[in-house]
Amino acid sequence: MIHIKRYRPFLTRLLTRHLWPSLAGLTLSFSVSAQTQLGQTADRPWLEPTLNPDTRTQLLLKAMTQDEKLKLVFGYFSTDASWKNYQRPAEGLKQSAGYIEGNARLGIPVIRQTDAGVGVASQIGPDPWLRTALPSNLATAATWDPELAFAGGQMIGNEARLTGFNVMLAGGINLVRDPRGGRTFEYAGEDPLLSAMMVAAQIRGVQSNHIISTIKHFAFNNQETNRNTLSSKIGDTAARMSDLLAFQMAIEQSEPGSVMCGYNRTNGFYDCESAWLLNEVLKTDWGYKGFVMSDWGATHSTIPAANAGLDQDSGFPFDASPYFADALKEAVANGHVPQSRLDDMTTRILHAMFANGLFDHAAKKADIDFKDHALISRTDAENSMVLLKNNQKILPLTKDIKSIAIIGSHSDVGVLSGGGSSQVYPIGGLAVPNAGPKVFPGPTVFFPSSPLQAIAGRTSAAIIYDEGTDSKKAANLAAKSDLVIVFAHQWLAESIDGNLKLDGHQDELIKTIAKANKKIIVVLENGGPVLMPWLDKVAAVLVAWYPGTNGGEAIARVLSGEVNPSGHLPLTFPQSASQLPRPHIDGDINQPSLRVDVDYNIEGAAVGYKWFDRQGLKPLFPFGYGLSYTDFNYSDLHAEFSKEQLSVQFTMSNTGTESGMGVAQIYLAPAEAQTAIGWEAPKRLGGFKKFDLKPGQSAAASLVIDLRLLAVYNSAQKNWSIAAGDYNVSIARDAQTSVITCRIHVPAQTLNMRGEPQTFGDQK
Repeated sequence: MIHIKRYRPFLTRLLTRHLWPSLAGLTLSFSVSAQTQLGQTADRPWLEPTLNPDTRTQLLLKAMTQDEKLKLVFGYFSTDASWKNYQRPAEGLKQSAGYIEGNARLGIPVIRQTDAGVGVASQIGPDPWLRTALPSNLATAATWDPELAFAGGQMIGNEARLTGFNVMLAGGINLVRDPRGGRTFEYAGEDPLLSAMMVAAQIRGVQSNHIISTIKHFAFNNQETNRNTLSSKIGDTAARMSDLLAFQMAIEQSEPGSVMCGYNRTNGFYDCESAWLLNEVLKTDWGYKGFVMSDWGATHSTIPAANAGLDQDSGFPFDASPYFADALKEAVANGHVPQSRLDDMTTRILHAMFANGLFDHAAKKADIDFKDHALISRTDAENSMVLLKNNQKILPLTKDIKSIAIIGSHSDVGVLSGGGSSQVYPIGGLAVPNAGPKVFPGPTVFFPSSPLQAIAGRTSAAIIYDEGTDSKKAANLAAKSDLVIVFAHQWLAESIDGNLKLDGHQDELIKTIAKANKKIIVVLENGGPVLMPWLDKVAAVLVAWYPGTNGGEAIARVLSGEVNPSGHLPLTFPQSASQLPRPHIDGDINQPSLRVDVDYNIEGAAVGYKWFDRQGLKPLFPFGYGLSYTDFNYSDLHAEFSKEQLSVQFTMSNTGTESGMGVAQIYLAPAEAQTAIGWEAPKRLGGFKKFDLKPGQSAAASLVIDLRLLAVYNSAQKNWSIAAGDYNVSIARDAQTSVITCRIHVPAQTLNMRGEPQTFGDQK
C-alpha cells in the first residue's frame, strides 16, 4: 500500500483543479436537466436520483416496450469496418470500441464504450484520440500498490468520461498461465490475490467517475493462438482456486458494472454461452448483479448464448450474425428464450447504469488536464520498475561518469507500448512512425518520451546514441565509453503469442557489447518475462515494462537515483520454456479455425510460482523478486487465528542508507505436505503491504488474511474447507526467499462461497 503523503501533491492537484470541478459541473448540468424532465414528465420516476438502483430499475423496466428492451441488449462497433462494408452509427464516437442506442422517450443515455485498461484507446484510423497512457497493467501490478492502481484507474476513467465515454473496457485479470501469451501485458500476473487486489483497485478508480468498468476476459482466456476456437480444459475445483478466485475476489472488492466473456471455449463451451461460467458460477454462486457483455466477435449463437447467461451482444459486425437483434426477438416470441430472460438481461444492464451514475452524470466532452495525468502515469511507472541485478552497486548512476553510450530500442526518441485493442495513441504523435504491422494488432507505437533526453538532463557525462542495428558499430562505441545503457525490448500484442525472447537479434547485440565493456546496464521494455542468455555478462538489469506516456522520464529518474526502484515481479521469469507446464504453445497460428484443447489440468490451480514450487524448479527470477538501492528487514512477526479471521502483525525496517519503498510479502504453508490437505502447491501468497521508509525508520503493520487462502474448494458442497493442523506464516522478500516465520494452529473450518465461516471446530 502507498502512503498518501508521498502522492498527495499530484492527487491534490488532480482533485482540486480538475476532477471535482469537472464532475460538479457535469452533475449540476444534468441535475437541472433531470429536474426539468421530471417537472414536465411525471410518468418517469426512475429519473429521480434519490431512489435506489433496484427501485429505479424496476420502475423503468415496467415502462419499456419489447423493442426498447431489445435495443439495449445489442451493441455496435463504433469504427468503420471496410471488411464488412460497415459504417459506425452516427452517434457513436469515432474510432472507438462500441455504441448502444439510447432512448430519449425514457431518458436512457446512449452507451459509448472505449477500450481499454491503460487509457482511452483508439482503433486504427486517420484521426485517433490522443490521450494519456498508464504503464501496462502488468507494470501496475508490479508496484504491489493498490492505492496507486486506484489513482491510475481514476485518471483514465476521468479521461474516458471527458471524451464522452461512459463504459470503459478495463479490468483485465486473466491469470498468466502462459507467460508467452500475447496479452500478458494487459493482465496483472499469476497470483489470484495480487491480481484481484490490483485490478479491483483500478476498477474502483475507473467507476469513481460515474462510468462503468468491465472485468475481463471471463474466463481462461490465457493464450492468443487459436483464441477463437481453443477449449480450455480445467476441473471445477482447480478453476475455483485459481483464475475464478481472482475474478471472484476482484468482483467482491470492486462491483464492476459488467463482466466481459472471452473468445475461447472452456470445457467445450464458448465462454459466452457457458451456463457453468455465466449462470452457475457468476450469477448464482457469486450473486453478481451486473451484466455480461460479449467480447467483440465472441458471440456464436442466439438461443444458447441468451439462455446460458449472456446479457449483451457487443460489437456487431464482428459476429457472424446479429444474434441478439431480430433473431433474439423471434426466439423470445417463440418461447425458445423466455421473456423472463430478456427482462433479466435488461434489468442487469439498467441496474449497472443506475448504480454507476450513468443516468445522473452525463459523460460530456471537456478539457483534460494532461499535465497532471502525465504525472500520475509517471509515478505509476517509477514504482513499477523492477531492479533484477545491480552488481557492485553500479546503479544509481554516479557523478564521476564521463561518457555514456546509450544503445537500442529507439531510446533516443521514445518508449514502447503493447499492441492491439488496448493501444493508446499519445499526445505528440508516434515517436517512430510506420513501425510494426500495418494492420491489427499494429502499429507498434513508441510514446514520445525519450529516455536519452531525460538521462542527459541529469548528468554532465557526454552521451552518444547508437541505434543498435550494427553489433560491431555498437561494440566500438561501448569500448570507448565509461558506461553503457542498452535498451532492449519485447513487443507483445493481442492476437499473437510471444516466445520469451527479445525481438530480433538483441540478445546477440548485448553479448557482443559485453565483450567490449563490462559496465553494462540493460533496461528492458517488455510485456512479460524474457530469457536472458547474457545475464552473467552485464552489471545491472532494470525491468521498465511498457512504462506509459511519461516512461522516458520515469526510467531516467530511477537510473539517476531520484526514485528508488520498488517494483517486484508479479510473475515468474523462467529459465527456459521447458520449465513451463506446456513447453510448446498448443494450437497452430497458421490454422486460425483449428479446434484444439489446452489442458490446464496439468498444473490445475498451481499457476506460476506454485508450479515452480510443486515441481522443484529454479526460475531465472522468482515471483515477488525485486531489489532496491537500500535494505529492508523484518521483525516481530506474530499471527493469530480466530473463528472469524487470521491476522498477521509484523514490523518492517529500512536498514540501509537511502529512503525507499519496500514490499512485505506474506506466504502461507501447511506444516505438513500440501497433498495431505489438498493444497495445489507448497505455499500461497496470503497478503502484502508496501512501506515508504527513510533510513533507520520502522513501521508496524497488521493484516487480515482472506480465509479462502487457507482453504480448499469443495465442488460437491460449494464451500471452502480449512483442514485442522499447523500452518507456517512467513514474511518473505520473494516467493523463494523467506526471512522470518511463525507457526499457528488452525482448527477445522467450513466457509461459504464468499469465504465467511459456517462451521468451526478442531476435527481432523
